Amino acid sequence: MTELSGGPALPQERRVVTAIPGPKSQELLARKNAAVAGGVGSVLPVFTVRAGGGVIEDVDGNSLIDFGSGIAVTSVGSSADAVVRRASAQLADFTHTCFMVTPYEGYVEVCEELARLTPGDHAKKSALFNSGAEAVENAVKIARSYTKRQAIVVFDHGYHGRTNLTMALTAKNMPYKHGFGPFAPEVYRVPLAYPYRWLTGPENCAEEAAAQAIDMISKQVGAENVAAIIIEPILGEGGFIEPAKGFLPRIAEFAKSNGIVFVADEIQSGFCRTGQWFACEDEGIVPDLITTAKGIAGGLPLAAVTGRAEIMDAAHSGGLGGTYGGNPVACAAALGAIETMRELDLNARARRIEEVMKGRLSAMREKYDIIGDLRGRGAMIAIELVKSGTKDPNPEATAAVAKACHSAGLLVLTCGTYGNVLRFLPPLVIGEDLLNEGLDILESAFAEL
Repeated sequence: MTELSGGPALPQERRVVTAIPGPKSQELLARKNAAVAGGVGSVLPVFTVRAGGGVIEDVDGNSLIDFGSGIAVTSVGSSADAVVRRASAQLADFTHTCFMVTPYEGYVEVCEELARLTPGDHAKKSALFNSGAEAVENAVKIARSYTKRQAIVVFDHGYHGRTNLTMALTAKNMPYKHGFGPFAPEVYRVPLAYPYRWLTGPENCAEEAAAQAIDMISKQVGAENVAAIIIEPILGEGGFIEPAKGFLPRIAEFAKSNGIVFVADEIQSGFCRTGQWFACEDEGIVPDLITTAKGIAGGLPLAAVTGRAEIMDAAHSGGLGGTYGGNPVACAAALGAIETMRELDLNARARRIEEVMKGRLSAMREKYDIIGDLRGRGAMIAIELVKSGTKDPNPEATAAVAKACHSAGLLVLTCGTYGNVLRFLPPLVIGEDLLNEGLDILESAFAEL
């Protein structure tokens, strides 16, 4: 008998046959704890054997509904046909030469696709790396080289990575920064337009937050000293915060007026996740540089910095790169992922997921007053939980809901500066039956609180 494969062939059904995690996962967890550094945690220690569509199957035979996509990575599903086909063909040809030693066409093709897909009709170039943090770090290098300035401006609640420089850019202390300092200098943090928590109300948020941010940059840093302003068009780890409408254009215009490189960090929000190729398109933002990773390659490690050709060319020859950056197998996977996004119109799929999820979650919000806010776009949706009758963060309820979902066979993730946000990142290829079944489990979890 042929062993069941993963990917699209995997039965799209929830199946809970043991406690979660089950006995085989528990055995593997004991091995993990003995062999893997304690700092490497797992949200839900069920050990995966297959995944595809909208489900993850574990070693105990449980099939879980996936509302995480490996943190927005498997947007096209795990083992999507075009990704497997292209990556397998490349794997058979060669696995590596290092693009900086002897180049290959796949790297060039990915850069050409990025020039076509990213906002703006100006001349663009790209450089490829392995992870989102690498992309952000190299965007800083490029901006500093181009402007001959040093200061970098980031925002409250932002998340940009785990390297020393990107830890400095990241706002949240625990678990990302705690005990790991000192951090890279010349990083300045300014207010974000966070509508739900803006003290004078969401209607004033964009104008007041932009004015405060610009004033701080001008007075405390000096606009003439700023190489780059970096922002996530929809914040990821910080709580899936959509900056109030008007805030991003104001900040982008300030950057342009002062010769500052405006960097859109689209590592979590890019590649159809929000119902558009890139989230910054929602307000017509054309960034100078855009960083991408996660959903770009269907699960293989790849990241990019794409931007205006004159900015990208500012770094000297040999100044950008890395041994594995733009690995040929990862590039082939990226071309397969982009092919899938186009063929299946995953932007439309993401918008449909938003329609279904927001409809169901709005009804839950009416019923359960601990759901303080519902936000996000496409298949990047979140609810912020608070204590009844207040806006005080409620991380305890958030953890309890997540735990109940996990036990029932639904993988959900939490996030937020205050640890009180449930974020939903289903694969864009998930079926509507599974999507609604997952939302049924979520609603039951709230009912059990």
